[in-house]
Order: sequence, then C-alpha cells, then structure tokens
Amino acid sequence: MEGYDDQLDRALEATPDIEGSSDRFDVPDAEVRQEGNVTVYENFQETLDRLDRDGEHVLKFLQDELGTSAHIDESGRARLTGEFRQDRIEDAIAEYSEEFVLCSECGLPDTRLEREQGAVLLRCEACGARSATGE
Repeated sequence: MEGYDDQLDRALEATPDIEGSSDRFDVPDAEVRQEGNVTVYENFQETLDRLDRDGEHVLKFLQDELGTSAHIDESGRARLTGEFRQDRIEDAIAEYSEEFVLCSECGLPDTRLEREQGAVLLRCEACGARSATGE
C-alpha cells in the first residue's frame, strides 16, 4: 500500500498545469495623443472591450493611478487632464488587469466582478476561485 506522499506525488504528476495564456489575453497598445493640456486615449473603447469591464470603473482607476481627472467623450475616447506618455497609461492598464481582470489563482482573464456585502470580489469562471480586490 502506497503512502499519502506517494499518492499525492502521483496525482500532481497526472494533473495538467493550468497556466494563464498571455497570447490569449493581449490588451491593445494605448494610442494616445496630446491635445493642448489633455491626453486623448484614442482606443480606450477597444481596451474596454478587451478587458470586458465597465468604462467608468476603468476610468476611475486610471484617474486614481495618474492623479488626474478624466471623462469619456461621445466617441468613446478617454480624455485625461494633463500630459501622460503612452507607457505610463499602459502601465496603469496593466495594473488594472492584474487587480481586476486576471485570476490570482490560475492567471486566466475569465473573470467577473461581483459585489458582495459591500466588497468587490473577482470571481473566476475558469477555476471557480474568488478573491477580494483592492476596492
């Protein structure tokens, strides 16, 4: 009769690795341009579609990260007060993805935000994990 450790080792060897697929989840590069004292995030709507998140939620996160005010114009572009380089906006979007899109357990983007007793939880539809967000 094999011991517990032997059974566990055998089970782990037989279990496929679950890995987040970075090629399956690519956020488009931010297309930004300056318009006076405003940075226009041209493809904000495309980014929202890829993240599968509410525009106001993502915009609030960007405002907090960049320390600015912003709004979404009638064309779906984000207009941020101040001058921000493309890489700074992309870093903020990557942080948003890490906190509000990618599952902390399996790394997949198949998640939904849920509100439960005032807390915002990230629920993964791939592995079933639930985790609290920073909200």
